[in-house]
Amino acid sequence: MHASPVKISVIIITKNEAMNMPGCIGSVAWADEVIVVDSGSSDATVAICRELGASTYVHEWPGFGAQKNRALAYARNDWVLSIDADERVSGELRAEIEATLERGGAEVAYKIPRLSSFCGRQMRHSGWYPDYVTRLFRRDAARFSDDLVHERVIATGKVGALRQDLLHQSYRDLDQLLVKMNQYSTAGAQMLLESGRQTSLKQAVGHAFWAFVRTYILRAGFMDGREGFMVAIATAEGTYYRYAKRMFLPKS
Repeated sequence: MHASPVKISVIIITKNEAMNMPGCIGSVAWADEVIVVDSGSSDATVAICRELGASTYVHEWPGFGAQKNRALAYARNDWVLSIDADERVSGELRAEIEATLERGGAEVAYKIPRLSSFCGRQMRHSGWYPDYVTRLFRRDAARFSDDLVHERVIATGKVGALRQDLLHQSYRDLDQLLVKMNQYSTAGAQMLLESGRQTSLKQAVGHAFWAFVRTYILRAGFMDGREGFMVAIATAEGTYYRYAKRMFLPKS
């Protein structure tokens, strides 16, 4: 626990994250409360979270945005920090958060630069950095969008920016990448369906090609070495499958 007069709740959603939870919860053990909402893990995630002192709840999976709003509903403190299981709060970021909240101000939320790694390499190009994400906010002034995937924080007031990085261990290996690509492309196809958008094979190929060019060339992915090329390929593939999967869903 920290001695700051400003109390902070940390919220995390999980599924089969047993390997990540000790590092994740350990990085925010200074917070006044840590809340985990699990969506039915088949590994030891829930037991580990409870052993580490997190208030842990289990709910069926409704999508990223809705699940994070469930976690938010459990928070008791004025300020909330939302992190994912594969993210870590460094000592420098903790110090900046505490100093910022103690200083006060008109902001109701803060965006944080996120430094992600891919197969062990920190990615500083490819459109991956600084990758600002709004994760720190007043509980009474923000909520998550209800998107199935790529949810965002919707704040009803001024949003500031922090300087220290949130560390993101995004993909440990290619197996994990393929699993997440399949999950995200399926959710993305469902979102296209719900928005009423039709797709074609031509669109799938065209969007995939543009995703590669944007990532590898326009966003300087080539400066991230072989991992930059792999990220550009993966981005193109994920985009292709999102549009291709939509083709086989019912007509809206």
